[in-house]
Amino acid sequence: MGLFSNIKNIFSKKKEIEETTTEEVIEEQQEVVEEVKEKKVKKESKKIDEEKKVIEKYDKGLEKSRKEFVSQLSMLGIKYNKVSDEYFEELEQLLINADIGVNTVFDFLDRLKKRVKSENIEDTAYLNEVIVDELFIIYVNGESLSDKINMAEEGPTVILMVGVNGVGKTTTIGKLANKYKNQGKKVMLVAGDTFRAGAVEQLKIWADRTNSLFYGKENTDPAGVIFDGLEKAKEEKADIVLIDTAGRLQNKVNLMNELEKINKVIARLIPNAPHETLLVIDAATGQNGILQAEAFKSITNVTGIVLTKMDGTAKGGIVLAIKESVGLPVKFIGLGEGLDDLENFDIENYIYGLFKDLIKDE
Repeated sequence: MGLFSNIKNIFSKKKEIEETTTEEVIEEQQEVVEEVKEKKVKKESKKIDEEKKVIEKYDKGLEKSRKEFVSQLSMLGIKYNKVSDEYFEELEQLLINADIGVNTVFDFLDRLKKRVKSENIEDTAYLNEVIVDELFIIYVNGESLSDKINMAEEGPTVILMVGVNGVGKTTTIGKLANKYKNQGKKVMLVAGDTFRAGAVEQLKIWADRTNSLFYGKENTDPAGVIFDGLEKAKEEKADIVLIDTAGRLQNKVNLMNELEKINKVIARLIPNAPHETLLVIDAATGQNGILQAEAFKSITNVTGIVLTKMDGTAKGGIVLAIKESVGLPVKFIGLGEGLDDLENFDIENYIYGLFKDLIKDE
């Protein structure tokens, strides 16, 4: 049955967290020694409250995708109460429309058909749950793709941000700065997009807003600015350095040369840096986002994806398409416009947020 039992467990656990109250946690701890109990209860309550908030953000951020995709999948199950070739044809179109990607859809349907045959599945209502299971398997695929950021053992952790203009790259840098500041980190923003009008000033505003350090100069060599910025970061003993870069893809050769020069400058000052190169993609751009990922991966060492504006699209399948097409993990996901609405990507929360209305309790 593949990971089907695991999917059931995941959904059961997430739902339990959603419905758990602090009072229930306290009741479960009644027999613990008073002093230990109080600390344990507070710790458990805080952990559950944090998990609930994250689940709620995924729930709200994926609402458009869930309503569009899940409602269509449910209607397909009503239209065809038994699995048939016609059912698979409509399912194929539904998945493609969800931006999962044509090649991914074809591979997925091949796997699904084999499972239907080997397990003698006829009921489309049950098949819906198997579909969720198989989509989860697509992302995991026996690999250990980490959504964790590779932090430097000593000195500043350098995160290079790349992506085309208009995807929310500078805003994402601001949100990441806010996230790390809230974790008690000393953060510095470096403006490496030096020739785009207003780019340096825009990043400076985010630095001020998040109470982060800043370095930037307009109309000058980006690699030189980044060199000086990293020198300052070392002097100030910054924990995290977030570097903005230009987003011009029209001439890939120029951009590749620029990024290569930037990478050399960074590595010269800080060994093994940049520790992460994150590509920012607007989720609403769909398959164009896949093309961007392929283009940037071909010109620099991208280590992960940040998906922005997920709450604004009904095509949430892009997460699966990116993983399948370019083999890069999604590290962060934007689930709203607020400063705190950039979350660490979690495949379980994503699958749950997308399909919670489809998987029924037994």
